Order: sequence, then structure tokens, then C-alpha cells
Amino acid sequence: QSIGASASRSVLPGNDERKVRRREKNRVAAQRSRKKQTQKADKLHEEYECLEQENISLKKEIGKLTDEMKHLSEVLRNHEKVCPLLHCSLNFGLIPRHDVLSGPLPR
Repeated sequence: QSIGASASRSVLPGNDERKVRRREKNRVAAQRSRKKQTQKADKLHEEYECLEQENISLKKEIGKLTDEMKHLSEVLRNHEKVCPLLHCSLNFGLIPRHDVLSGPLPR
């Protein structure tokens, strides 16, 4: 009895056979689509990780440059207090006082 049942299942009418083929093609296409979607998500995750590392690195660089700027500003302020050329120029009115405080020395 089981031999006859399996033999009758293997010979499907035309419409049923087309349905089976269509379902198989659809299943394969869905697998391909899911795989492609997973690969795209993985690529985006890698890009995100890379950008995060770059962001961390840039923030560290900003911190270092900010510290350097503060240090150099302090060095300049200390130098302006004792610079004979600056005092001489101020005494002769060559550099207005507000320019000294707001910008670099003239050349």
C-alpha cells in the first residue's frame, strides 16, 4: 500500500508540479534575500565600528590640541608681561592697547 501511495505522489498533475517548483524557487530567492540583507547589516555594523573608533581618536586629538592651545596662550601671556619690545611699542603708541590683548604681535 505504501508503495502505491508514494508512486501516486510522485506523479503530480501539471498545476501541482508548477506550484512545487514555484515554491522551491521562492524559497531559494527568500534565502538569497535574507543572506544579502545579513551581509548588508554586517557591513554597516563594521562601518559603524570603524567610525566609532575614528570618532574616539578625533576626540582625543581635540583634547590634546586644546591643552596645547591653553599652554601656548599661557606662555604668550607670561611673555607679554616681560617683553621689552612690546612695552617699548606700547610706550610710543605704536600698538593700541586693545590690539595687544586681542591678537598676535605685529611684524
